[in-house]
Amino acid sequence: MKSASAIASSGLPTPSLREYYSRVLAYISTAATVAAGTYAQYFGYEILWLVPYTLLYPHLAHQLSLRFRRDYPQQTTLGLLSVDALHAGVGAALLGFSVVPCLMSLLILSFSSLLIGGLRYFGLSLLLALSGTLLVGVTLQPELKNGTPALVALVSILFSTLFIAITAYFMHQQGLRLAQARSEIKREQEKAARLARNLAKYLSPQVWESIFSGKKSVRLETQRKKLTVFFSDIKGFTELSEELEAEALTDLLNNYLNEMSKIALKHGGTIDKFVGDSVMVFFGDPSSQGAKKDAVNAVSMAIVMRKHMKVLRQQWRAQGITKPLEIRMGLNTGYCTVGNFGADTRMDYTIIGREVNLASRLESAAEAGEILISHEAYSLVKDVIMCRDKGQITVKGFTRPVQIYQVVDFRRDLGATSSYLEHELPGFSMYLDTNGIQNYDKEKVIQALNQAADKLRDKIIL
Repeated sequence: MKSASAIASSGLPTPSLREYYSRVLAYISTAATVAAGTYAQYFGYEILWLVPYTLLYPHLAHQLSLRFRRDYPQQTTLGLLSVDALHAGVGAALLGFSVVPCLMSLLILSFSSLLIGGLRYFGLSLLLALSGTLLVGVTLQPELKNGTPALVALVSILFSTLFIAITAYFMHQQGLRLAQARSEIKREQEKAARLARNLAKYLSPQVWESIFSGKKSVRLETQRKKLTVFFSDIKGFTELSEELEAEALTDLLNNYLNEMSKIALKHGGTIDKFVGDSVMVFFGDPSSQGAKKDAVNAVSMAIVMRKHMKVLRQQWRAQGITKPLEIRMGLNTGYCTVGNFGADTRMDYTIIGREVNLASRLESAAEAGEILISHEAYSLVKDVIMCRDKGQITVKGFTRPVQIYQVVDFRRDLGATSSYLEHELPGFSMYLDTNGIQNYDKEKVIQALNQAADKLRDKIIL
């Protein structure tokens, strides 16, 4: 929004200056009315002192208000309006309650109070004006003036109309400037929102949200937290990269990373980074559901990723990529150092530590399509996920052998009550999860399976 100096430089007075100019015009109207009435011998010379007073008071009030307006803007405006209301009441009594000048003075006061503070200030100003009138009327008992000479009425109406017209013009211009400022602010907000959405793509949604909500400060700081760390890469990707053109390889990799990212975010994982075909995800920061739930979510994500590779392989096979790509994964649970690392001008929100290294080593030790987890992760997920003991292996960087486990599947999907069925052969790939199919889609699935069976039977007959 434009500052006061910017508005003033654009030709539109600031609110304080507009209020000052309006007050000057209002008091000039009173001075002109008194001068015209004295000239027409309608008012006595004893009130001629009102002319210099009404001409000087607005300037004096403005100078005094400058000392208090910055610290008490609303109180200063209300105080000046109260004095104006008392002046209007006192002036009406001193002018002998002359009809036209009193009505014009009341009109100016009402117009000003409504602009400044609405009905609340309007009622207050009328009450103060009435108080001033009663005070002077009872104290001085001025002579009542019957009728208003044409000259006095003309001057009073003319200057009051001039006051209302000029003030309304300034208010109209201020309204235009405010509308323009709102439009500019809206454009800047939309620009900032687009920029934020673009920048958010370089950060994990959880990290982005915690920064923009103020939960995390953007400075170099770290903390120790218990996390479950996940690493994966595509087995045989290096060989494939030598066979495919760069464009085809880029499309394949982006498609793979996009699908894996959706699965990771669906399970609440914080995507740390992509390094070629490798993916690093951790659970437990910036938000955590508890060490056990985080570990279950991480291993569940790995299982879903492995199953989803069947769908991706079918898509890639349709594109002419016959190499059976598989992913290998490793997970570990333990205390890691998480936070912002780097320099003041360039930071990276990531994790480091011995447990991170172990997860990476497990991923390297895994076979194609295999998920290896550490004993710490196994102890947290064993009641939900079936794992096979693979004994101990020697891991680079660790003095003692590490107990590892191979993830089989969800316990609910094993045995006679298995909720899924999967088969994959050359030219055939099927993954059926009965728990994931809605009742209204069952007939469509049965119809698709029957069509596939009919085509296969026809092929066999031929």
